[in-house]
Amino acid sequence: MRVKIHHEGTTILITLLAILLIINAPLWIWVRPLIWAILATVASAVFYALTANFFRSPRRTFTGNRENVVVSSADGKVVALEETFEDEYLHCRCIQLSVFMSLFNVHANWFPVDGEVEYIKHHPGRFMGAYLPKSSTENERSTVVIKALNGQTVLMRQVAGAMARRIVTYARPGYEASIEDHMGFIKFGSRIDLYLPLGTEILVNIGDTTTGGITEVARLIATNDNA
Repeated sequence: MRVKIHHEGTTILITLLAILLIINAPLWIWVRPLIWAILATVASAVFYALTANFFRSPRRTFTGNRENVVVSSADGKVVALEETFEDEYLHCRCIQLSVFMSLFNVHANWFPVDGEVEYIKHHPGRFMGAYLPKSSTENERSTVVIKALNGQTVLMRQVAGAMARRIVTYARPGYEASIEDHMGFIKFGSRIDLYLPLGTEILVNIGDTTTGGITEVARLIATNDNA
């Protein structure tokens, strides 16, 4: 599995490196004893490494059975799994499956199913903790609806968290969705909500950890068209 830095982090990392160099250089020139400069440089290096780690962008290849599969759209932990009413686009009862991403997880987001993007809408909102249930409808968020290859509809929602201040969504109506492709990116703490048709076979439990683009979280019901 190849890992690189996501392009969403390039400018941030270059700017941060310049700032840290400006801060640390005078310490080595003028501050004595040198232990203070050493400590500051070590702290700066650790901080920079953590930030770079946040923006890592692995390229992943799904090797399982793709028929009717729903994969996790994010690295993280399953924090919600319940029947609910989705009132933005689906207007029906469905299964909500939510994955919370900590600061230490990859924050790239993958398409959960193969299919075609039908709808996308960004919503301004609050920045409460992404682990709170009401963050799904009150926080800054972006909704993407995908018609899966078997004709069923899956809604995916990127939700900003307390530290997240930017949601990036690459998907556009008409785009071909592939579970191996990045759908977007959320900066600094967030969650992903999936809304699946009732009857979908759920393959994970609350507290399970997931890997975006790899972990099978559900299987859609086979329809007459693809059974």
